[in-house]
Amino acid sequence: MTHPPNAPAASVARGTAQAPARPGGLPAQPSPVPVAGPPAGRGAWAVGRERLREAATTEPGRLQILGAVLALLVVAFGAVTALEVTGRTSAADDVVSRSQPLSADAAAIYRSLADADTTAAGGFLAGTLEPAESRARYTRDITTASRLLVKAAANTDGSSASAREIATLNEQLPRYTGLIERARAANRQGLPLGGAYLRYANQQMTSALLPAAERLYAAETERLHRDDDSARAWPFLSLALGLFVLGVLLWAQRRNYARTNRVFNHGLLAATAATVVVLLWLLAAHTVTRTELNSARVHGQESLQVLNTARISSLTARANENLTLVARGAVLTEDGKNDKYEADYTASMSALTTALAAARELADDDAGRGPVDDSAARAADWRERHKDARAKDEAGDYEGALARVVGAEDSTGRSFDQVDAALERALAHEQSEFTRSAGAARDALTALPLGAAALGILGAAGAVLGINRRLSEYR
Repeated sequence: MTHPPNAPAASVARGTAQAPARPGGLPAQPSPVPVAGPPAGRGAWAVGRERLREAATTEPGRLQILGAVLALLVVAFGAVTALEVTGRTSAADDVVSRSQPLSADAAAIYRSLADADTTAAGGFLAGTLEPAESRARYTRDITTASRLLVKAAANTDGSSASAREIATLNEQLPRYTGLIERARAANRQGLPLGGAYLRYANQQMTSALLPAAERLYAAETERLHRDDDSARAWPFLSLALGLFVLGVLLWAQRRNYARTNRVFNHGLLAATAATVVVLLWLLAAHTVTRTELNSARVHGQESLQVLNTARISSLTARANENLTLVARGAVLTEDGKNDKYEADYTASMSALTTALAAARELADDDAGRGPVDDSAARAADWRERHKDARAKDEAGDYEGALARVVGAEDSTGRSFDQVDAALERALAHEQSEFTRSAGAARDALTALPLGAAALGILGAAGAVLGINRRLSEYR
């Protein structure tokens, strides 16, 4: 091998070359060595995955991964449970404090309007000077209906079907009261025109106001059913996730036992206990909620609907009975053969009988059956007295018929008041039954969201501590 002339012998012997000298005779500094970085084309995610694979090749690394996964699963279970139960708790609260009260208010609006119409007709029959008690009752009914309409409007979405019915009622109610005042004014003067105004007011009530109130009641009752269904729905996602987390925790403890021959790991045992508690709490709370909501629906909500139907039927029957005497046969059925108001009275009394029978079947205790039985007995008396009044009217004894309808003793008016009072007691009892059961359903879920979240955090901490205990054995 040949070398350049003048090359130092030591350098030639070692086979290395000297760095060129800098000016002044100083040796040149070596070039800086570049720092190794991620291979070209690989990002942080790729590096993270590779490090995770490397960690999984050792037992400490696998334990760290397992601890993180267990903590994440337990926290996720607590969070999902809290979220799902919060929605059902909100729905149960709506049943108690919003949907059912609005449904009850809608029914009360219907009853108030029907009772106002009945009272107006009864006051008209009393003579040219309406009794003060009758006028006060009419005013109270109209005031109650107006107040409940304002309340319903404040708690109803402006674009909903309920809002449209409320607008209709607010528009038609002043027209009805105006017609009643005209009828009263004409009646005080002894003008037959008063009867015509009263019949027109009744037509306004039965064709516009009461149908709108009925649709409002139906809309609010439908919303009550939706909230009830939402509150009773099973939290399947939470239950499935809880069972999965429990299975993973049991597998982790079995794995720990197989590698260490130790039966218990206190941290993992605590995480398992927290998961089991949340699962059992979830199952128990929803079982109680569904049971109480079923009781509220069967023994409260359905009974209230039937009793409202019965009370409305009695009010309608009373209004038609009064109008039979006011019209004196001037208004006939479509076939022209029978008195329209008498035919409507018969239909309403038949509906009352059917509703009372259904209400008695739904009543679950003596406190509920007692008022219903009392109402049925008074309704039977009402029918008998009505037959007597009709017989007198058809025989030409108008004054005798009038006394049997609006008189102080042994009159159909007295029977109607007794039926109405008994139905009011039955409604109050069933309302308290519904509120009690629905409130118990809501209370069963109230503490669960916070409890599930807290136990999820505690369970995750237990899982991490349990895994860290195993890791400390490798240090």
